[in-house]
Amino acid sequence: MRSTVNRSLSNATRARKGCISLRRFSLTTGKHKLVEAEKQRDGEQTHTSTNLESGDKSAILHSKLDTKPPTIVSSNGNYLIAEGGREILDASGGAAVACIGHNNSRVNNAIMRQLQSFSYIYAPFFTSKASEKLATLLSESTQNQLSKAFIVSSGTEAIEAALKMARQYFLELPNPEPSRTRFIARRQSYHGNTLGSLSLGGHVGRRAPYAPILTTNVSHVSPCYSYRGKRAEESDEDYVARLAQELEDEFQAVGASNVCAFVAETVSGTTLGCVPPVAGYLQAMKEVCDRHGALFILDEVMSGMGRCGTLHAWEQEGVVPDLQTVAKGLGGGYAPIGALLVNKRVVQALDKGTGAFVHSQTYQGHPVACAAAYEVQKIIKEENLLQNVRSLGEYLGNRLKEQLGDHKHVGDIRGRGFFWGIEFVKNKETKEPFLAEQKIAPVIHKTGLSEYSISFIPGTGVADGKNGDIIQIAPPYNATKADIDLIVERTALVVKRVLG
Repeated sequence: MRSTVNRSLSNATRARKGCISLRRFSLTTGKHKLVEAEKQRDGEQTHTSTNLESGDKSAILHSKLDTKPPTIVSSNGNYLIAEGGREILDASGGAAVACIGHNNSRVNNAIMRQLQSFSYIYAPFFTSKASEKLATLLSESTQNQLSKAFIVSSGTEAIEAALKMARQYFLELPNPEPSRTRFIARRQSYHGNTLGSLSLGGHVGRRAPYAPILTTNVSHVSPCYSYRGKRAEESDEDYVARLAQELEDEFQAVGASNVCAFVAETVSGTTLGCVPPVAGYLQAMKEVCDRHGALFILDEVMSGMGRCGTLHAWEQEGVVPDLQTVAKGLGGGYAPIGALLVNKRVVQALDKGTGAFVHSQTYQGHPVACAAAYEVQKIIKEENLLQNVRSLGEYLGNRLKEQLGDHKHVGDIRGRGFFWGIEFVKNKETKEPFLAEQKIAPVIHKTGLSEYSISFIPGTGVADGKNGDIIQIAPPYNATKADIDLIVERTALVVKRVLG
């Protein structure tokens, strides 16, 4: 899976099929070297199909308007192949998306089968076997505790659906509670970039430009972030109790009968950096919600669908959410897809009320996306990849700590399964973060990509919403021990190159 090179190609085979040159980074020499690889299958392109010539500006509104990112022309397993043949080790699966690696033939074939049948239907009018099978798989994966799935095209769409569902639930009760209009989320959280989901998120930097137009019915409490939040004299139990009391106080401050739901990432994503909850934390948060009749919503867009070693990260926490969002690992990047999973008690309220969810999306339940996601989930199950994530996840964490734990600018290494974050600090003893202006995480990302041909996710503002830097490591679930070693070795080289 790690290499696109077929080293056993005979001269006759080379002449018949032809070869292309790839530029692969060598740990031995610390440089890129040319290797030969079998040319792509007939019909595939080895260069971009754009009309833009070298030096022309892109017509895409890239994240940085003056910088065009590397153009990817092919992929294989852990690797993306850039224009010019350079192999890039995708150590984070994009944004923790490519959970079974790139260019999987089974998923490609599943997509083609669905395309050759029909490509689109409007879900309010029609259904498909692809979407029905995927929804059944998702419900059964929760032992039918979350009995229905609303399938959309992204995690943000799933969050927006969750907010609407929470509100509608309280209007559908036998004794409606229309006063419930507020949501409580956490600081340094991320739930999406649309105005509703951005309002829910608690990342100061991402919210700042749009603050005047964000909704005002959301308030935020502290995240479960023991590296910075837990006091020196506190036990885990005391820390959890303090966070639970903070949530209780917020319920009281806004009026407990006004709260629709508390929303949290089961394991935090990029805006905090792969921070697993302290034991008992989510149970304590749910107890506060239950005490006041509010819903308990878990965002597993990034941490769910196997990323943390169980299909749902909440399985390790002794809780079951009322609403859950999933996305990235659901379809593995083969098609845009996300879903809202709905607890049976919420479904029952709607069933006894209007019998409808007052919400829809144009591409809801898209049959091609559902076919791709269903095949991805079959592969995860049939190849026992969750066990691989659990066993090698611990190995990944240990190797990162061995290589970088003592580095003077590495403050914390934390994570679960194949979801790990490395937090960088200016001062290891005081945990003082680097200032945002120093752009430590972006520089590490850029250096990794340009000099060492490795890509991982940079995150900023983890300390206080503005300052503090992390990178995320999120390999595909079918990564081998050798893959993990390679990722760790290259990561260590990059960190030491930038921070000494």
